[in-house]
Amino acid sequence: MIEYLYTVEEPIAALSTPWGESAIAVIRTSGGNTLTLINRIFKPFMRRTGDAEPGNKVSPGKIRVSAKSKGSTLHYGKIIDSDSGEILDDVMLALYRAPASYTGEDSAEIFCHGSLAVITRILALLYKCGFRPAQAGEFTLRAFLNGKMDLTRAEAVNELIRSRSDKARALALNRLSGTIERKITEIKLRLVNFLSSVEVRLDYPDEDIEGEVVSEKECSSVENELKQLISSYETGRLFQEGVTAVLAGRTNAGKSTLFNLLLKEERSIVSRYHGTTRDYIEGNIVVAGIPVRVFDTAGLRKGGGPVEMEGVRRSNRVIKGADFILYLVDASFGLTEEDTDFIKSYSGSYGGKGKIIKVWNKIDLKSTGGVKAPDGFLPLSAETGTGLDKLVKRIEQTILHGTPVRPGEPVIDSIRQKELLDRTLDALRRFKRGLKRNDPLDAISVELQEAVHLLGEITGEVTSQDILNNIFSNFCVGK
Repeated sequence: MIEYLYTVEEPIAALSTPWGESAIAVIRTSGGNTLTLINRIFKPFMRRTGDAEPGNKVSPGKIRVSAKSKGSTLHYGKIIDSDSGEILDDVMLALYRAPASYTGEDSAEIFCHGSLAVITRILALLYKCGFRPAQAGEFTLRAFLNGKMDLTRAEAVNELIRSRSDKARALALNRLSGTIERKITEIKLRLVNFLSSVEVRLDYPDEDIEGEVVSEKECSSVENELKQLISSYETGRLFQEGVTAVLAGRTNAGKSTLFNLLLKEERSIVSRYHGTTRDYIEGNIVVAGIPVRVFDTAGLRKGGGPVEMEGVRRSNRVIKGADFILYLVDASFGLTEEDTDFIKSYSGSYGGKGKIIKVWNKIDLKSTGGVKAPDGFLPLSAETGTGLDKLVKRIEQTILHGTPVRPGEPVIDSIRQKELLDRTLDALRRFKRGLKRNDPLDAISVELQEAVHLLGEITGEVTSQDILNNIFSNFCVGK
């Protein structure tokens, strides 16, 4: 477990862009004394007085970056090793003053050339002059601790970085804007009102307070809101993590042709000879904003050589672990007993899902002319693309279960948040049952107090060092 030795007096620095050659790299710094330390290594360029004509060069001037420098400003200059006088690079420097910065502290970002040699030297210089290497997620941790964002928004930062599709990006950005925080706050306020209604009767037992303590209708309303938020977790994970799909079928059914069509590139070798694909091949596509990892597998048939049989064994292993199967049948050959046995074995009870899409392929061949696809099969020509739109639509319906996400709807993507919401719902249900049984108010008020406390853990009002370590250690360094 990582220990965060956090103090605002401790300046930190880290590369925020990936390690590797690039046009520009961004090195981020933050913490107490940041601007004073930057002042030691950065010298801005200034125009000489009267040199306003176009084409006149700029020259080094007096150092203007200091503890008194204005925030939200951009400066052009050089990074210089003050001990040796060596110039390391020409850079742009962005300055931010507390609290108007990402971390809520004085901060600076250095935009340098993206050479590994340049990055390494500048970081070494920053560490030499007083910065220490930032730990994973420490900039966002400081933003949370300084009240710049709640814990749901902090988690959304990492989710936004990890998003693998445009829809996942949009959902993470929605969470970053505070949709989850606002929803949790709204639910918590209603529970606090319930608790107030209970406690006023406990504090003034001799008063004849009219009306119900809490109506069953109000309890059920909050219960439904919690259930709806909890149910959004599966959708959130779906868009973030994606699903796996396997192309299966007998040899020469057109799996590799469909694989190439879906990926829009020639990845699999296509041949009229049986057993061409000896091992599974994988690629990635996006359907309805959901990342889909597609596997092209070896054709399923009995016999063949030992290498082909090993390919079939591996294919079966991949098929069993898939979220759904695209099973292709060669329309020119028709259904075989092997096809029907496979479809039967992987339908209904398949992993409790029954997600198998049956495809009647090669409808473009003259030999299949006029032959109608069997019930439940989608007609397709993987060679010409005829029927692909309907197939993609079926894939989308299979993944989403026919329930699209409405714009602006709160969707969680954190197992931590889901587990806390589950416990909150359980506490509310215990309160509701106790209320119905006319249990003592002091006993059932404990359930409401727990529910409010759990919601506070979600937003970070109530938290522990271990929880923070667990959340932020999963961030990349520099964020």
